[in-house]
Amino acid sequence: MSRIGNNPIAIPEGTSVEVNDNIITVKGKLGELTQEFSAVEIKIEDAQVWITRPSDSKEHKAKHGLYRSLVYNMIEGVSKGWTKELELVGVGYRASNQGQKLDLALGFSHNIVFDLAPEVKVETTSEKGKNPTIKLTSYDKQLIGQIAAKIRSFRKPEPYKGKGIKFVGEQLRRKAGKSA
Repeated sequence: MSRIGNNPIAIPEGTSVEVNDNIITVKGKLGELTQEFSAVEIKIEDAQVWITRPSDSKEHKAKHGLYRSLVYNMIEGVSKGWTKELELVGVGYRASNQGQKLDLALGFSHNIVFDLAPEVKVETTSEKGKNPTIKLTSYDKQLIGQIAAKIRSFRKPEPYKGKGIKFVGEQLRRKAGKSA
């Protein structure tokens, strides 16, 4: 029995949810998202979204909580938005942006220029004495997570000194160096 799937989702002011055939559309002040669904039933009652499953088969149980989480993330995204922050740890590592282009200096021979999707807004900050940070904001949680993971993959944090791109607040597993 899915504990997550049984919880209703509250629809905030200024957000509309529509269900047509097997497609759910969520519109809010920040944008519009659509999601195709199967194996569950979605009902809208009293400014709440209820997700039910037709039977207790393995497929229906598996997708019950999944679609509830996806719809919740869509509603939260179009009403409040999502943010991810990345931190560049290392000597000479820099980040700057010109519009939707992110320019990263990560110790390679050339800078990495990364084009971002138009749905994602980027801010870079670099203060003296602190590591440079990249702040990504968007209404689409899946897209922002994918872009943050791609940026992190350019220089993953290494376990000895911790140099690389990491999420703010991420705990790295550190290893001891050579013992003499």
